[in-house]
Amino acid sequence: MPKMKTHKSAAKRYKVTATGKIVRRQAGIGHLLQHKSASRKRRIFKTISISKSHFKLISNELPYRKYAR
Repeated sequence: MPKMKTHKSAAKRYKVTATGKIVRRQAGIGHLLQHKSASRKRRIFKTISISKSHFKLISNELPYRKYAR
């Protein structure tokens, strides 16, 4: 059987924690930051785990995921 290929854009966007959760960066922090409040910027700089509805979709793109080293 041929090997499955990792979706490279997904590998760059998502990281897997040691417990198996998949985390991602939040949107809205690339530009136009001067009118956003400091508390809003602090909140969106952090990473969050993906939703349950997207877990299977992203897991299919990362077939050999273990955890981020």
